[in-house]
Amino acid sequence: MPRKAKHPCHHPGCPNLTEGRFCEEHQKEDNRQYERYRRDPETRKRYGRVWKRIRDSYVKTHPFCEECLKNGVMVPVEEVHHKTPLAEGGTHDRDNLISLCKSCHARFHAERGDRWHGHKAESYE
Repeated sequence: MPRKAKHPCHHPGCPNLTEGRFCEEHQKEDNRQYERYRRDPETRKRYGRVWKRIRDSYVKTHPFCEECLKNGVMVPVEEVHHKTPLAEGGTHDRDNLISLCKSCHARFHAERGDRWHGHKAESYE
């Protein structure tokens, strides 16, 4: 399937072309702003060194995106996602985790509407 044409970064004055909302540089900046100002402080408290160890251990045993793997595509893992969010009573147990690429992770959250409020994801590919 053909790829969508690249478009200008949404950051004011940035001339870079991108496939997403922001170019790589401004996406990192947007993520930092989200973590610092828009993410619920209670959520930040749940992720620390213990979570990093659990995440790293899970990635060693699940090195590819589990959603892409269902379609026979081997994409390296970039995110470890909680199937049931911690805020809704989920835990760090391995049966509540799933390895995802950034695309699948963004789709999961967009479908839930919990990060990009009001922006439902369109199906990728």
